[in-house]
Amino acid sequence: MSVARETIRPARRRGVVASDAVTMLRRNAKHTLRNPGAVIMTIAMPVLLLLLFVGVFGGALNVGPMPRGGGYIDYLVAGILLMTVGYGSSTTALAVNRDMTEGVINRFRTMAISRTAVLTGHVVGSTVRTLVGAGLVVGVAVLLGFHPTGDPVRWLAVAGLLALLAFALAWLAVAVGLLARTAEGTSPFVLVVQVLPFLSSAFVSPDTMSPAVRWFAEHEPFTPVTDALRGLLLDTPVEDGVVVAVAWCAGLAVAGYLWARALFRRDPR
Repeated sequence: MSVARETIRPARRRGVVASDAVTMLRRNAKHTLRNPGAVIMTIAMPVLLLLLFVGVFGGALNVGPMPRGGGYIDYLVAGILLMTVGYGSSTTALAVNRDMTEGVINRFRTMAISRTAVLTGHVVGSTVRTLVGAGLVVGVAVLLGFHPTGDPVRWLAVAGLLALLAFALAWLAVAVGLLARTAEGTSPFVLVVQVLPFLSSAFVSPDTMSPAVRWFAEHEPFTPVTDALRGLLLDTPVEDGVVVAVAWCAGLAVAGYLWARALFRRDPR
């Protein structure tokens, strides 16, 4: 009898955690729908950047010949998808910080719910919101002349890599939101995820940059992710680029998760 109880308890515990996580996810979804700013930052801003770079800067930027004679937009889409993930994580950091500074998370700590679910709801909600925004970006890009040539398997790999990057940055955003004392305290994180893509291969080839900037671009995490996304979308060789991109995302996810969990368990005082 005791053995049976011991085998039932973990399953019951997992069921409670999953139920609490779904509740937190539903709460975050409602807050997103009631917060136009989050929708604009996650969905509208990347689309505006796409229109800006294609319509204004596209003729002046030279990234060399593209596969099958494609234009600058074929090179650009991977970078805009990267920006979509960055904007999505920015809104997550602000949402978590709002819950923290308004005392919502402290109230959750006193309730009979899984502590993991509180953070998981933010992370899963951010990931889903980001994927929706990425889908819209691809749709607008196709209307503007984007010609992806990847097969269904590569499209699944693109979705998986975007989801993994969104998952990783969401955990980092949660940690930053828990750490910052005010909304302004999340600004350094917002600045990093929105500026670092410009110092990568997202918009121009690193070969066109000065030596110091080129070295930084070749060693920062966003460059391998962008190159992997571009290769998958355009059906060009990616070699071990996907492996490197996944490794970066997994490392950031683990670091963000451990950091967020440590901050969430600390004494509120």
